[in-house]
Amino acid sequence: MSGLDCHFAELPDPRAGNSSHHLGDIVVMMIAASLCGASNATEYSLFAETRKPLLNRLIRYDRAPSHDTFSRVLRLLDPEAFLCIFAAFAAAFHQAMRSFRARAGAAPEVIAVDGKSLRRAYETGQAASPPMMVSAFAAECRLCLGAGMAMPHDNEGEAALKVVELLDLTGRIVTADALHCTRRMAQTIRGRGGDYVLALKGNRREWLKQAKQLFDTTPARIAEVTRTGHGRAEWHRSEVVAAPAPLMDGHKAFARITSARGNGKPVIRYFMASQSLEPDEMLAIIRSHWSIENNLHWVLDVHMREDHNRARKDNAPANTAIINRIARNILQIIDKPKTPISHRIKKCAWNEEYLINAISHMR
Repeated sequence: MSGLDCHFAELPDPRAGNSSHHLGDIVVMMIAASLCGASNATEYSLFAETRKPLLNRLIRYDRAPSHDTFSRVLRLLDPEAFLCIFAAFAAAFHQAMRSFRARAGAAPEVIAVDGKSLRRAYETGQAASPPMMVSAFAAECRLCLGAGMAMPHDNEGEAALKVVELLDLTGRIVTADALHCTRRMAQTIRGRGGDYVLALKGNRREWLKQAKQLFDTTPARIAEVTRTGHGRAEWHRSEVVAAPAPLMDGHKAFARITSARGNGKPVIRYFMASQSLEPDEMLAIIRSHWSIENNLHWVLDVHMREDHNRARKDNAPANTAIINRIARNILQIIDKPKTPISHRIKKCAWNEEYLINAISHMR
């Protein structure tokens, strides 16, 4: 299957031994189709049929797989094995960018960890509890570095731990919401060589109480920032104080961020950190966390229609979500930074050479 096969050669094939199409070929077809806006097995099959001359420049097949074949692969493929392939694939994408940043003497990279519901991938009668996909997102490079599905017997916290365990976090700072402010998460991050800034809320009542008392009694380092943009003014006050004793692995500081928009009521948030950073650095790291919502989740929902996908049987929701994230990473790096993702998808669909160039990033 040419050089593309190296990425999927170790992916276990769950189908019978007399299958007509190589598993790697089918995965490449699905990724190529996703780059052009396809989002389900029927559209993958239509793409493979109508763009066969184009795809034959990269992979060889005589007859396009049916939508049943694509559906069967998505349902049966082991998502954990696929996630390991995806993590290695994303690391290869990210390495060159990270090397450049290291040479430039940039600040530690922020990896945002957060979950996203696959809103229509639920079985009948379970609309209130759709499956959850947890992603790790490199804020500055805007690449998804890893993902994991919260299975029925797990929760988002367990899925996040599995994602973090796949990553090399050396020189990186992991951010996450209060759900992940746990001793296990801190230990896992530190064990992978990273640092953390984790939101602290009422689910850790005693820790939150201690943080509030500390800020009331101890002088803190302070920084204030006012920004104006998009027709509104935002004010932020960042305070950092050293922790008298670690509450979890590597814990060194508490942070308090007070923010207000326009004439709105100020909002106060607390965080636990494994580095006693300067207040302005802490504020920048915490603001970077929200890039996972704006640059990953929003793109998956709006441009790749992930929340409209009704794949719900067996492993189909997880594997479809992985395909989407691979395609989104490719879309992120194939054009000039200011080119909208929506334009890149259309260029893949309309320009054969552009699409070939996009797929070639998998080599």
